[in-house]
Amino acid sequence: MKADTIRALWKRPQGHRFSLSAILIAGYILLALAAPLIAPQNPYDPLQIYGWEASSPPGMFGGGGYTYMLGTDALGRDIVSTILYGLRISLMVSITSTAIAALIGITAGVSAAYFGGWVDAFIMRIVDLQLSLPTILVALIAIVTLGPGIDRIILAIIIVQWATYARVVRGVALSEIGKPYVDAARLLRLPTMRIVLRHLLPNSMAPAITLIPIELGHAVALEATLSFLGLGVPVDKPSLGSTVASGFQYLLTGQYWISLFPGLALFGLIASINFVGEGVRRRLDPRSHSI
Repeated sequence: MKADTIRALWKRPQGHRFSLSAILIAGYILLALAAPLIAPQNPYDPLQIYGWEASSPPGMFGGGGYTYMLGTDALGRDIVSTILYGLRISLMVSITSTAIAALIGITAGVSAAYFGGWVDAFIMRIVDLQLSLPTILVALIAIVTLGPGIDRIILAIIIVQWATYARVVRGVALSEIGKPYVDAARLLRLPTMRIVLRHLLPNSMAPAITLIPIELGHAVALEATLSFLGLGVPVDKPSLGSTVASGFQYLLTGQYWISLFPGLALFGLIASINFVGEGVRRRLDPRSHSI
C-alpha cells in the first residue's frame, strides 16, 4: 500500500481501526511463527504434558518449572501453548484454503465470462446451486463426505468459498469484455491465454482483492466452527476452535479459562481480519467513500 494511502488511513477513525487491526494481524502471525521458540511447552509432545496438572487455574506453578499463566486444559496442556500452536493451525488452514479458493474462483469466473455459451451456463449453474445453500450446510456436507482432518478441512473451505469469487469476478469480466481493448486484442488474433491473463484478468481483479481478507476471516470462523462441532481439527492437534470446544463442557464446573482465553484470541483474530478487509474494500471499491 502506498505511503499516501497509509497517511489517509490514519486521518480518520476507520484509518486508526485499519492500522491497529493490521498491526494485530501481524502480531498474530509472528506469534504463530515463533510458537516453537516462545511457547512454554509443546502441546503435541506427551512427554511435556503432566496429566495430574489437568484443569489447573491461571497462575498456578507447574511441574515443568514454569507458571501456567492462563491455566491448563483438561488434558494438562498449557493454555498459552495451545493458543500459540492453535494459531499456527488456524492461520495455515485459513490462508491456504482462501488462496486456493480465490485462484479457482477467479479462474472460473473469468473463463465463464470470456467463453460464454455452455461454459458460462455450466459454471454459473454450479455457482447458483452452491450459493443458494447456507455456507455451514455446504461445509458440513463436504466434511462429512470427506472425513475429518486438516487437509479435508482445507478442501471443505475451498468448496465453500470458490463460488463467491467466481460470481463476483464473472460480473466484472463481463463488463470488461465489451471494451475496445479486448476487441482490439481479438482482432490482432492474440492467443486466448494472453488475452485472458494479460488483459482481461488484471482488469477484473479489484473486487476479488477486496474479497480475500473478508473470506479469510470467514475461513478462520468456519474452521473454528467445524472444530467446535468435532468435525474439524482433532482434539490432539489444537486449533483455536478445537481448544474452545475442549473446554466448553467444563464451563459449568467453573473452569472458564479453558475456553475463555482461546475464545478471546479467536475473536481478536477474526475481528482484526474483518476490519482490515473493510479498510481494503473502502479503498478499492469506487462506490465507497475513500478513507
